[in-house]
This record gives sequence, structure tokens and C-alpha cells, in this order.
Amino acid sequence: MARAPRQAAKLRTRRLPKHAVEEIFRRFCERDPNPEGELHYLNPFTLLVAVVLSAQATDSGVNKATPKLFALADTPQKRAALGEERVTELIRTIGLYRNKAKNIVALARKLIDEHGGEVPRSREALEALPGVGRKTANVVLNIAFGEPTIAVDTHIFRVANRTGLAPGNTPRAVEDGLAAVVPVPYRQHAHHWLILHGRYVCKARKPVCPTCLIADLCLYTNKTA
Repeated sequence: MARAPRQAAKLRTRRLPKHAVEEIFRRFCERDPNPEGELHYLNPFTLLVAVVLSAQATDSGVNKATPKLFALADTPQKRAALGEERVTELIRTIGLYRNKAKNIVALARKLIDEHGGEVPRSREALEALPGVGRKTANVVLNIAFGEPTIAVDTHIFRVANRTGLAPGNTPRAVEDGLAAVVPVPYRQHAHHWLILHGRYVCKARKPVCPTCLIADLCLYTNKTA
């Protein structure tokens, strides 16, 4: 999962009107009613681990490393028993693997000691785990527990600013802006629609505007021909 940007290079302050926002999500829903994330996981714990590993790494890169890890340790108890050295060996292909190995073993132990080996459903408890910030907590709350949260990574940050959905200088500002404008019926899946749109259509270097589902509604002024 791409990392969240620190701030917008050039903030666009124009905002889409309410009817345009509703139409954007109506179209997303019509095309893909049940979008899914691209990280592979087996249960809430392996989802949490996968999201922690995805920081400053691609989902595809994480998915290549996690099958062996999850086969050996798909619970906090097994992960803690596996130990940091063995985890490090299994995730060496992922960026920052040493620090991430340390974090996921530590969070496994904390889950055992403080939560009975279960992934907590509270944002506060999730963010208290090693290696878990607001974005990771939002992903877990959304995918594992069905909460209508939006985890703002670089893709969602870009789409929200380019289109005029929710302009903001920081990921938190964009998150709050999206929470305020996304219609209630679409909040559960908004996170996935936006990240997939940013990853495959509204790309950083050259957006694919000619085939974009929402190009006629988007406020981006430098559309590709």
C-alpha cells in the first residue's frame, strides 16, 4: 500500500458540488459494487500484518513475501513464537524489512498480552500497537470490521485533490473532507474505489483521462488527450 504524502505540492481549492460527488460514487458503485483491496490475508491478524508491511512498499511486493510467513504464523501466538530473526528472513524482499520484522513480532506479543490474541476493533487500541498509525488502523477497521473509514494514501490524496472531491494539504485534512462529502450509502466502499481509481486510472505521472469513468465531472485542468 502506497504511503500517505506529507502535503500537497499544489493544493487545488475548487470543490465539486454535492450532485457531482454523488454521481461519481454512483458510477463507481455501478461499475464495481463490491470492490476489494489487493493485499492478501487470511484473517484480521494477517490483514493487520500485511498492512504494516505495505508501508513504503507495493501491495504486489508484500503479496510475494507473505505466503510463507502466513503459512508458518497466521496467529499472534505463532508469530511471537517464530521470533524476530526468522520473520526478518521471510520478509527480506520488502523495504525496511528489519524494522518491520521487529514491529510485527512486537505487535503480536502486545496482542497476546493486552487483547487475548485478538485484533482490537478500536482505533485507539490499534494505533497503540507497534508500527500501526492512523492509515493502517483505518484499513483494518474498514476491511476486517466493516467500518466506513477511509485510509488516505498517496493515491487517494492525489485523487481527492485533483478531482476536487476533498482538497486538502494533509492526509488527515483529505480524510476529514471525504468523510464530510461521501454519501452515506457509499462510505463503506469509498476507500477501495478511490485507491483503485488512483492506482490504475488517475495515475501520478500521466492520468488515463480518455477512459476515465468520471472525467466529465473531474475539475482537473490538465487532462490527457
